[in-house]
Amino acid sequence: MVLGSCERPISMKITFDVDCTPIEARSFLGLPDLSPVHDKFLKTVMEAMDNAGSVDQMQAMLKSFSPMGDAGMNLFKQMMDMSVGAMGGSSKS
Repeated sequence: MVLGSCERPISMKITFDVDCTPIEARSFLGLPDLSPVHDKFLKTVMEAMDNAGSVDQMQAMLKSFSPMGDAGMNLFKQMMDMSVGAMGGSSKS
């Protein structure tokens, strides 16, 4: 195919829809199965929550488990507030 100076090459976009479970997708992409790690983490969190003596202790524990500490908790709260606002509800800060 010879193109003139004013012509541009024709491009094509192809889209694939894959119907699979998250486990199948991780396997297909070669990602590791982190189910045992996830289960252990949840067990640890649940035990810590059961042993928390007060709401303040539970809140401190949850902040320590969050990926970015207070910043992560604030970001999560902002996202929840925005989603509630988008649904037509109101949120009190």
